[in-house]
Amino acid sequence: MTGSISTSWLLSSHSNSKSDSFSFIATLKPFRYYPFQSLSPNRISSRSPLPSIQIRSGIRELRERIDSVKNTQKITEAMRLVAAARVRRAQDAVIKGRPFTETLVEILYSINQCAQLEDIDFPLSIVRPVKRVALVVVTGDKGLCGGFNNAVIKKATMRVQELKQRGIDCVVISVGKKGNAYFSRRDEFDVDKCIEGGGVFPTTKEAQVIADDVFSLFVSEEVDKVELVYTKFVSLVKSDPVIHTLLPLSMKGESCDVKGECVDAMEDEMFRLTSKDGKLAVERTKLEVEKPEISPLMQFEQDPVQILDAMMPLYLNSQILRALQESLASELASRMNAMSNASDNAVELKKNLTMAYNRARQAKITGELLEIVAGAEALRES
Repeated sequence: MTGSISTSWLLSSHSNSKSDSFSFIATLKPFRYYPFQSLSPNRISSRSPLPSIQIRSGIRELRERIDSVKNTQKITEAMRLVAAARVRRAQDAVIKGRPFTETLVEILYSINQCAQLEDIDFPLSIVRPVKRVALVVVTGDKGLCGGFNNAVIKKATMRVQELKQRGIDCVVISVGKKGNAYFSRRDEFDVDKCIEGGGVFPTTKEAQVIADDVFSLFVSEEVDKVELVYTKFVSLVKSDPVIHTLLPLSMKGESCDVKGECVDAMEDEMFRLTSKDGKLAVERTKLEVEKPEISPLMQFEQDPVQILDAMMPLYLNSQILRALQESLASELASRMNAMSNASDNAVELKKNLTMAYNRARQAKITGELLEIVAGAEALRES
């Protein structure tokens, strides 16, 4: 057993007792153990060895700690399994909805180019000097998902500061409870609307609510540019917060402020996720999308403006729905990894606490045996 034991006896006499009584004092070197640390996944970065400090708890407190860690492990393991089951469905929704979104964007850019060549003005493609920007920030509705929410909020905050340094006003449209709680409590942000998710998985109805607000802000010229800030789903172990220009329909570098300087974000890209050999892969292309050539024999029965008017709501809805789907998939993947790390830490912490508990119990039993032996020896000598 680790630790040294020194004994001393103190003789005390009592008038009502026929025999002398002895009391035992044992001095033990404090054992070293791993403390009960917070299992919050927001504080878990990697499985590094837990620091050791001197034990300060008794046997009962150690037993209660072990039971608490066991209960926490059950909760984190259950949350990991739930997130793992949901992330597969969210990942399938992202992959299946991608071809439609990409094809729609290509056709829309092609029609918009033809309209510009014919000097046809379309409200959503007019590039104005940027004086005010609307940021649609997509966050999660729940926590316990590592640094998912903090990363996208930090990205949006940095973008707002960058625009303000250029003298451009910024209005925030927050989507998700975590983002709503953050932006609504800070006066430095001009919040236009806070929207909460209504269901387990994003739907076109939820995306339409955001699209209507974005459309009204841009058409009424309250804002001159609309950007999406969301978390791009790359794989189950990686997700990156990105900025994507939603309106106006223009190429990268065309949106400028009143001084003629480009206001597009440096990392403003369109990410196209594809699947190769059954595995998820990522292909990055700049916002300057290569537009397919339209055959000169192709004719449109309707006016290009009418076609664009019919396709723009579909474009806004699909782009926002894709952002919501990728954000949800990233959130679930982050929660699954965070709960896995928390469960592993709980197993290791339970092991260390059990070892400290066994040592403390062994020391107590040894002390009681020494006390009995010492008392019997004292009675025999008397």
